[in-house]
Amino acid sequence: MVSANEKKVKTKRFLSEEKKDMISGYLYVSPFFIIFAVVGLYPALFSMYLAFQKWNGLSPMEFVGLNNFKIVLVDPLFWKSVYNTLIIGLMGTAPQLIVGIILAFLLNLSFLRFRNFFRVTIFMPYITSMVAVALIFSVLFSNHESSLANYVLGVFGFDPVSWGTSEWGTKIAISIMVFWRWVGYNTIIYLAGLQSISNDLYEAATIDGANKFQQLMYITMPLLKPFITLTVFFSTVGALQLFAEPTVFLGAAAFTRDEAMTVVMYLYRDAFKLQSFGTASATAIILLIIIIVFSAINTLLTSGYGKKRKEAK
Repeated sequence: MVSANEKKVKTKRFLSEEKKDMISGYLYVSPFFIIFAVVGLYPALFSMYLAFQKWNGLSPMEFVGLNNFKIVLVDPLFWKSVYNTLIIGLMGTAPQLIVGIILAFLLNLSFLRFRNFFRVTIFMPYITSMVAVALIFSVLFSNHESSLANYVLGVFGFDPVSWGTSEWGTKIAISIMVFWRWVGYNTIIYLAGLQSISNDLYEAATIDGANKFQQLMYITMPLLKPFITLTVFFSTVGALQLFAEPTVFLGAAAFTRDEAMTVVMYLYRDAFKLQSFGTASATAIILLIIIIVFSAINTLLTSGYGKKRKEAK
């Protein structure tokens, strides 16, 4: 027979082992939360605090309320940067989503030879160094008449374009750079989505008399909806945070001209060129609101697409 004292000792031992497991579990996951708190949460909270302060990084902070937001919102250059961000984002992002789906369908064809080679090749721009990308595109879109881009335009009878200084020339060059760099990334995501669809669904649809177009509209696209929503969300956020491409393409002149000034570049200029951390933080909060609004709109549009497909069925 086991006495009552022995039962209590066993219960305590069990609880102590359970607590040890719980503590060890927290210790294993703690590095992520510590790094996130230091690198992500603290800068975000401090930026929100700075948005209501006037500070140049050295002198004492001065509370100014909403004055930083007023300074940003009445600045024509800020609205120019918003316009540039939206135009370049639309020109560089929307085509890559459409082309990405088409390329994913082609790479998923069973009779396509060297499929693995093409998949690796199309993903290469995503992992290519931005310095190398800048060098390549600075040569392709040089202002000189003999540059490759101007040569192609001359073949079709168009005049040479000053890609680095003209309004639309700069936007088009940067948009092509964004498209070239990210289309492979979206293609791989769509390809993974296509490969996750069971062939049994297509076989059953074929037996029921559905043609290829009907299979595409009522099987492939609805099942690709989560992947499309993911890429649209990431592409929208990435387009609104555009910084690297115009900066490396234009070099030192990126912050002195407004042809390709994006919101993040405007923010960076205020913080690290003008030492106005208050207006830079206010710009960051405004950008966050813009991202939330556009992300919500995209989510609603993609959700509406799925509902329409279900109603059509």
